[in-house]
Amino acid sequence: MGLTPAEAELSRLIIESLNLPMDPLQVDPEASLYGGPLGLDSIDFLEISMVITKKYGVMISSGGEDKTEIFNSLRSLCNYVQNHKPG
Repeated sequence: MGLTPAEAELSRLIIESLNLPMDPLQVDPEASLYGGPLGLDSIDFLEISMVITKKYGVMISSGGEDKTEIFNSLRSLCNYVQNHKPG
């Protein structure tokens, strides 16, 4: 279940920005983000999208059809961010 360095960084960013009471390094990278162990909802995803845009310069469209796939798990979100970072 180990996190890659990029996943650990993103997990820490999510946990801190949403003030979740858990260790970022204990997040299962394959677990569902929506309603899964973290209990995230659409409002949380909006917050996460804003934080990701601010930190990484990656925009996640709120109306994008692939949003469900992007936010499927920490791993899928991290892959999206890594593949769409500017530069």
